[in-house]
Amino acid sequence: MQHLTRTDDFTIEEINEILADAKKFSDGHFDRILQDKLIITLFFENSTRTKSSFEIAAKRLGAEIVHLDVAQSSTKKGETLVDTAMNLDAMGPHAIIVRHKNSGVPKILSKHTKASIINAGDGAHAHPTQALLDLFTLKEHFKDLEGKKIAIVGDIKNSRVANSNIELLTRFGMEVILVAPPHFLPKTQLRTTHFLEEIVDDVDAIMSLRTQTERHSSQSYASLKDYASDFCITSEIIGDRDIVLLHPGPVHRNIDISDELLADSRCKVLEQVSNGVSIRMAVLKKLINDI
Repeated sequence: MQHLTRTDDFTIEEINEILADAKKFSDGHFDRILQDKLIITLFFENSTRTKSSFEIAAKRLGAEIVHLDVAQSSTKKGETLVDTAMNLDAMGPHAIIVRHKNSGVPKILSKHTKASIINAGDGAHAHPTQALLDLFTLKEHFKDLEGKKIAIVGDIKNSRVANSNIELLTRFGMEVILVAPPHFLPKTQLRTTHFLEEIVDDVDAIMSLRTQTERHSSQSYASLKDYASDFCITSEIIGDRDIVLLHPGPVHRNIDISDELLADSRCKVLEQVSNGVSIRMAVLKKLINDI
């Protein structure tokens, strides 16, 4: 049984297969290949885009999808996560999509299920389908990513999106540059800076991140506006440069990216959302179509 808990669970060849399928799906070419397949979602953290994206992806391919109401689940009665997963697995689903605030939970559960475990985000660890849709969005724009440079800006230390993108995009030949205040930077061998102006002429793309205030042990800035004065992506910074702008959402307007740039044709945020459905369709096909 194959699972997706990290981007490196898939080889380059498998990822290229997923990208090719996603391209077909985005063009409207798909059948109900997952009819009679059952998928369960298990979200211990709030989600709008990822959860609805997986649901739409599953339904477009004909699968049945069941959402477990975590607030009413037996984990609230003391049942362990592993027992919950094993009990759900005993009901015969083909995949269980898991989001959890603690890093490593999907990997642990994958050792106890016959169903494919798909990580929809675990703590500050990984968010593989987000990275795959970001890769797809970039490849659709640039075609060849070899030698291209992308700046990831913001709360990198607490970002599962950053972790997964760093692993995946570097495998496809991109140079990743990290831009953040010192306390938001992880230990890394990658190029880093605290100043957007230092890298804006070097990069082909910028990925802005949401400030993960819920994962901070203490307040890092007096206010988000204080943070934005240094790290918000604005027209003044970008100018007329040919730079693609990404964000995993939800976007803090005028904190992460200015309103003006969100409406700019160089901003691919809504394309990312659309591509997310196609990528998740391709991932579901890859993991459960042949079961």
